[in-house]
Amino acid sequence: MNRRKKIKDIYDKRMKQANLKVNPKKAKPKYISKAERAKMEAEAAANLNSDVDTEATETSEVKDA
Repeated sequence: MNRRKKIKDIYDKRMKQANLKVNPKKAKPKYISKAERAKMEAEAAANLNSDVDTEATETSEVKDA
């Protein structure tokens, strides 16, 4: 019985490790470097500014009509 238990424990441990390797926990978000974060902020700001500009031109066109 003792030999079987040891073999089963080793097998279970290896299977658990293999499953963790295949399906890692996604608790931590992927690391984004400081430069990438600054780049994303700049893009977001540019998009926000372009959206505001297009809205302003659309509203002015509506007022003119």
